[in-house]
This record gives sequence, structure tokens and C-alpha cells, in this order.
Amino acid sequence: MAFDGLFLSALVSEFKDTILGGKISKIVQSEKDELQLTIKKERQQYLLHLSVNPSIPLVYLADKNKTAPLTAPSFCMALRKHIGNGVIQNITQASATLSEEGLERVLLLHISHRDELGDIGTKYLSVEIMGKYSNIILLKEDFTILDAIKRISSVQSSVREVLPGRKYFIPDQFEKENLLCFPLENLQSYLESRAKSRKGESKAESLSELLFHSFSGLSPMSARELSLDAGLASDQELDRLSPSDWKKLSEAICRLRLRIQEGDFSPAILYENEKAFDFSAIPVRQYSGNPAFHVEVFPSPSELLTFYYGGKEKEDRVRQKSTDLKKQCTTLLERVSKKLSLQEKQLKDTEKKERFRIFGELLTTYGYSLKGGEKELVCENYYNGTEEHIPLDESLSPIENAKKYFEKYDKAKRTELNLSTQVKESRSTLKHLQSILNSLSTAENAEDLEDIRREMGEYGYMKPLSKKKKKERKEDKSSPRIFRSSDGYLLYVGKNNYQNEEVSFRIAEATDFWFHVKGSAGSHVIAKTEGKNLEELPDRLFEEAAELAAYFSSEKESAKVEVDYTERKNLKKVVGGAPGFVIYHQNYSILVSPKKVPEEL
Repeated sequence: MAFDGLFLSALVSEFKDTILGGKISKIVQSEKDELQLTIKKERQQYLLHLSVNPSIPLVYLADKNKTAPLTAPSFCMALRKHIGNGVIQNITQASATLSEEGLERVLLLHISHRDELGDIGTKYLSVEIMGKYSNIILLKEDFTILDAIKRISSVQSSVREVLPGRKYFIPDQFEKENLLCFPLENLQSYLESRAKSRKGESKAESLSELLFHSFSGLSPMSARELSLDAGLASDQELDRLSPSDWKKLSEAICRLRLRIQEGDFSPAILYENEKAFDFSAIPVRQYSGNPAFHVEVFPSPSELLTFYYGGKEKEDRVRQKSTDLKKQCTTLLERVSKKLSLQEKQLKDTEKKERFRIFGELLTTYGYSLKGGEKELVCENYYNGTEEHIPLDESLSPIENAKKYFEKYDKAKRTELNLSTQVKESRSTLKHLQSILNSLSTAENAEDLEDIRREMGEYGYMKPLSKKKKKERKEDKSSPRIFRSSDGYLLYVGKNNYQNEEVSFRIAEATDFWFHVKGSAGSHVIAKTEGKNLEELPDRLFEEAAELAAYFSSEKESAKVEVDYTERKNLKKVVGGAPGFVIYHQNYSILVSPKKVPEEL
């Protein structure tokens, strides 16, 4: 997606209309690489979302508050000290030189703030939207770095250190010109010289490719649009441009400058059929020949980013945070599976213990016939009438050989007893880890992951969380999913084992129905019956509840899944078992396809 300098210009224009002159009333660092500034202006409140997540770096006006952590990170504390209650005096988009405005993907907030002595000074908050190199940096008035959300040492980067006390600059590795103030009388000579210097690097470039590589702020798509606006083909070769063509190109650049200066933007998402494939701050004509192409225009660039990235950003956060937990859980699953396989093999080996006992008894009965030094005793097995060949230790007497076989029998018996217990424990652990892995795959937010992290700590799968009493906040509590069936009945779905316990034993009443996928890990689903009995409830309720149970399970990708259901009163907790583990002896079964049909509340 094209979060280029032009799109940032559209955001700067929006910010100037909304938060310029506003006061920063609150600063929250909800993630290690994410900030939210609450800005108040003329009885209006705005939420400026700043994220330098390497996967999805963003800056826009958000519509929802972020939850502050109980302990603010050090960078957040530095911001509160230096720009808290500060006033946004100007909002600019930087150029590589910092002395003029440009089209770099760097937003600069100019903030006036009183220091400890009451003197008014200026600080800058630089928000760099540059993929994996994105950063948020707090600067003094002389552009010296005060602090950064990501500190970068010389070991990490040979291009630029981002550390307190260092001078701030924007790396200019590609030596691109500032499109906003470049002297257009030099356009032809500049592009021709760039084309000549880049000739050895690749094949001959088209006009749009050369524009992209020569001027900051342009994406390949916006460079093609600039060519088209000049009435030139985007794949036009440079040496085929006539003097009138160069004039048209200069005029197109002037029109683009005027559009930026006047804030004349038209943010839109571009679709091919139903799939969004790009977005732009300016009108796009290069795909107009495609009948499947259409655009969805938004009132502001912030609304566009919220619509497109809102869900993706949240999913990416959960995916990042759950990666370590999934890795640890998968490793433990593999380890327990191998351990269980070995235990089951050893347990199978103990099945021959009865032969040891019989050999001992036969030796006790027929040993008198041995003279000593024999390698085996051949005798009749009086239990089944067959002939037995019993191996002997030549150095031992018949009684000692019998004693040896009885000792082997006793050992095998003890081993069988111990292994039976261990196999049972390993199977229980395996089932528990599978349920945790399924919970990780359906987690929706940080609170869900916190529940899973706590469970893994409590059961010894990883280092437990600190036992220090933590202040409980409503916003930190993870809640079950709630759906409304097609017939108006409420359906509760647990997101993890703690919530499975909650929906089954605290939310559900005795006559409510409980659903769970048969023989696999999955969420507990409770259908609230409002006191009605089985005959009074619609069949569709049972189908939709079972489909949800299948959807939020490890069998989600299966075509058909068998789901057990029973009245809540038939459930019993497993004594000493993990949270959410139950037993039941009366149930019905239904075969469904995994679906999420009911409306989620």
C-alpha cells in the first residue's frame, strides 16, 4: 500500500485543519512502538495515533482511546516531561535538509512548552514513517535528540545513530531532490543526468521510474500519475520527449505543488473487483481502462487509514505478541508428544511381566530336575499345556534363577504402575497444551493473551508472572465473545480456558445448553435458553451454537465436525484438572460445518 510522501501531505493538511493550535492533554504509550496523544482544541478532543510498528507504521487521527499500561515506559515519561500540556504551534513535513518543507515521510510537530523554570521553549516530535526504519524521536530546538522510542546505536546502524545528545538528521542515501522547491528550469538537465548516472545500475528507465528515483515523496504509482497528468505515457522513454513534452511535465509538477499547497486531496482506496490493492491521496486514472477497477473515496485520510488498517493493525499486534507464546507452546507439545510415545512403548513392554511370573513358578516346580550348568529348562506350562523353553543363567542355581524372574516380574509391575500414571499425566498435559494453542489462534487482543500467559505460568509451562498484587482494571479484563442467534438467543463463547470455565460455570445456568467439539481442543459455547426446555427451543439454535463451537476449535478447517452438546447441569469439573476441563456422561451429538453465522455483539 502506498503510504508515500503525498499521502503524508494529505494527513498534514488534515492535521492543520484539526489539531494545529491544540493542547496536548494526555500522552499514552500503549505499546513499545506506539503512542497516542490526546489533543484538546476549542472544546474538541482529538486522538493522534502514532505507530512505528515495522509491519504497519501509521499516523492518523483515531476514533478510539488506547489503554495506558499501569507503568509508563521511560520514553512516555520523557514526552510527558518535555511536551505534556504543550501547544502544537506548527505541523510540517520535512525535507532531507530540515530547513525547508518537503515530501519526506517525516512528520514534524512543533510544540511550545514551559520548562521547570517556566520559560517557554520549542520541542519537535519527529514521526518517521519509513517501514522497518520507522521511529518517533523527541528533539530540542536545535534538533539535538532528547530521546527516541527506538534507540539505535552505531552497532545497529552505520548510517545514523539515534541516541540522546546526537544531532538529528534524515538519511539521504538515494540523494533525491525535493519536488516542492526544485527549480523546474533545470528539470530536463537533472533528469537526463540522473538517467545517465543510473544507466549502469539497470536497464533504461521509463519516465515514471526516473521520477520515482529522482524526487522524494513519490511512490511508483504517484510517479505514473504525474506522467499521465502531463499527457505522457508512464512508460515514455526520456530521449523521446520533445520540448513541449518537457513543458507539460513542468506544468504537471506545478499543478501537483498547488494541490499540496491548497490541501486539495481526494483520499481513496483502489479496488479490483472486491479486493483492495492500493490507496492514494490524489485521483488515480492509470487503471481506468480496467472494468473491474473502482474506487471508494473517504472524507479524510485518517478515516481511510482507520477503515483499511484498523483491523489489520490489531491483528498484527496480536500476531506479534502471540508468536513467542505459540513457539513455546509448540515446542512443549512436541516434547510432550515424544515423551508420551516413549512412555507408551515402555508401558507396552511391561505386558510380558506375566511371563516372568510364570517362568519363576515353573522353575520353582521343575527346578529339582536340573543338575546345574544348563542354559535352559524345557518343561510343560501347566497353565495352558504348552512346552516352555525358559532361558537360564548357568552360574545361578534353579532357585536363584526363579528368584531372578520373580524380581523381573515385580519390577515390571512397579514400572507398569508408574508408567500408567505418567501416561495419564502426559495425555492430560498434551490435551491442555493443545487447548492453549487453540486459544492462541483465536486470541483477539492483548488481554486475551495475558490470560493465556498467566495460565502457562501457573501450570509451569513458562516462567510465572510476578505474584505481586496487580491493580485490576476493567479495561485489562478479557471477556468472552457474545453472539445473538437468528432466533434472538444469546450465545457465549470462551476465548481461552479461563473463559471456558467462566461461561460454563458462572454465566451458564443449569438448563442452558453447553456445546464443545468432540475429542478436540476448542471453545466452550453456552446457549442461553431463557428457562425453556429442549422441545421449546428451535433447531436452528442448536445448529448455530454447534457451528460456533466448530468454528472456534482446532477443527475449524474441516468440512464436517462432530459437536457434543448437553445441558449445563450434566457437566462436572475434572478434579485437579486445568481450568475449563470438564466431564459429562449424558449428551447429544450433531454434525455441522464450522461457521460464524450469528451476529457478534
